[in-house]
Amino acid sequence: MKLTPDCVPCLMKRVLFQARLLENGCESEAVGAALRAYAKEYAVGRNSAEVATEVHRSAYEVMGADPYIKIKLDADRIAEEYLDQVMGYVDSAEDRFSAAVRVAVIGNIMDFGVSLSSPEEFRAVFKKLLDQEIGSDDTARMKELLTDSKSVLYFFDNCGESQFDKLLIREIQRMGVRVVGVVRGERILNDVTMEDAERIGLDKILDRTVSTGTFAVGAVLSKAKDDLKEELDRADMMICKGMANYESLSDQDAGMPKVFILRTKCGPVARSLGVPENINVVRVAE
Repeated sequence: MKLTPDCVPCLMKRVLFQARLLENGCESEAVGAALRAYAKEYAVGRNSAEVATEVHRSAYEVMGADPYIKIKLDADRIAEEYLDQVMGYVDSAEDRFSAAVRVAVIGNIMDFGVSLSSPEEFRAVFKKLLDQEIGSDDTARMKELLTDSKSVLYFFDNCGESQFDKLLIREIQRMGVRVVGVVRGERILNDVTMEDAERIGLDKILDRTVSTGTFAVGAVLSKAKDDLKEELDRADMMICKGMANYESLSDQDAGMPKVFILRTKCGPVARSLGVPENINVVRVAE
């Protein structure tokens, strides 16, 4: 996805949010570093995730610590409280696969500093989200592609959200498809790293878990390490969760179909997809 002027206040708001989480008075310095990085990286036509990566890299260098450690633990804990409920929802559904996709979509609301300020806020919106339809829905085409696939790459997004991804992974594996999870190569935002995946048992569910190998918002396929390269060569399709993966991977040629599963939490992403803000989206790109 291409960078837009609307990305500026969003990025700075996110930097300020995460600096305040540390409670060490680094807000002004972190925002200053982020603004300088944005000014250096900005160019018409640049990929939004590429620029965001350098903005956050500059802020992290100033902050000197991961501001999301507690939020990620809390998000996983709160999401786990709902696992039995969403598992019952999927298991009792007439169409288990579509139900699992809906659960995976609503998990994407757990994006702190964007749609929610804290994991506790998720409790207030969970039921409402579960009742919402998918506003732009390519689930049927996604299932068709999976029927013809042997191996898929599943790009994770946020902690908490990844608890709900377990149900969709289970349904894909029930179709006889191998699922390889892709996590972030380094700690960035509240996104899932290898450490996070192992903590909640994703590594025991997935057929294999690999990382992007880099500090990046989303993923940069050209910088993939050997294990991800190996799986890219083997995969028949990619499932990409969340806005960061959409922003980064929508502009990259992977040589295979991509399925983007997300909630449109900002105007630029919504406009890029041609849909309203704050709706659930399953979009196939072939």
